[in-house]
Amino acid sequence: MAQDLSDQLAPAGAPVDVRSVGRAYHQKRQVKIIVDSTADYAPGVAEQLGVEVIPFTYVGPDGEHVDDLWATSDPHEFYEGMRKNPHVRYTTSAVTPGRYLEVFERAAEEGLPTIYMGLTAGLSSSIYAAEQAAQMVRDSHPDFEIYVLDTRCDSAAGELLAIEVVRQASNGLSAEELYAWASDARYFVQGYFTLDSFDALAAGGRIPPAAANVGGKLDIKPELSYDLNGALTLRGMCRGRKKALRAIIQDFRENYAHDSSLPLAIVSTDAEKDADWLEREVRKEKGCEDVTVIRSQVSPILGSHVGPGMVALVFWGTDRREKVSLTDRIARKVKKGAQ
Repeated sequence: MAQDLSDQLAPAGAPVDVRSVGRAYHQKRQVKIIVDSTADYAPGVAEQLGVEVIPFTYVGPDGEHVDDLWATSDPHEFYEGMRKNPHVRYTTSAVTPGRYLEVFERAAEEGLPTIYMGLTAGLSSSIYAAEQAAQMVRDSHPDFEIYVLDTRCDSAAGELLAIEVVRQASNGLSAEELYAWASDARYFVQGYFTLDSFDALAAGGRIPPAAANVGGKLDIKPELSYDLNGALTLRGMCRGRKKALRAIIQDFRENYAHDSSLPLAIVSTDAEKDADWLEREVRKEKGCEDVTVIRSQVSPILGSHVGPGMVALVFWGTDRREKVSLTDRIARKVKKGAQ
């Protein structure tokens, strides 16, 4: 994307890759777009896109905090604290219907048709609260258009989806058209990641502590992704970190859309060396030498559950619905037969 457009729109201190989002993503539009903080926006991106961000909250040893995209805290300090205290549990909570109602009521008063894109139900119940609040607003403001979209993905996959939704809105799509576009497009955003340890998952009760201990002793590193519902899914188990990182690059090769006009994202929980390695490997691929790579740190919301040392590569790729499992294909047949 053209550099001359970048400099005009960049917020102070924004990294070069954020500036390259360009003017096309910040045109005047007739749709209000609301997102949440779990999309792990790089510094300056949400502001440049002109979207409203609803923050999630988390609770640590020192009390409750609002996820403000690292505006008032340091990601290295946060994840270093997790490293030093692996058995301390961080907790997160869903956004309440009341909080959503407050935001949606304000949008209704502004009058612009609105679309909210929220964290997948595969990881959080917040989207159901958003749907409740949206219906309440529809009941009280029958002429107001509001759409609630489950992104069916997590972390920076939501960021990539939001960037393109904003661009499509700038190109003139209505809120209803945007909802239809995003309902299909969300399945073309792919993400693959690995963890440094299972400690955070064990501390959160997601796997047995014994399994975490065995995985650590054997130097087992998982490669993970998310399924069609946005829930985490295990791609494979690798002996050692390098093999897990190479598995991520292999999945990139097999599934990338080969459209360098679309940015991709690399995010981590304080694992910058491995993030650097992933970016170098991506740029070795044909046609990816100058692709825009948006780098950011995973927020405490998702980071609380995966722990320090996670690194992910997120990109636009093939339709994830084309690779559903055998059992999912059977379920689809059952649903069609019942209709």
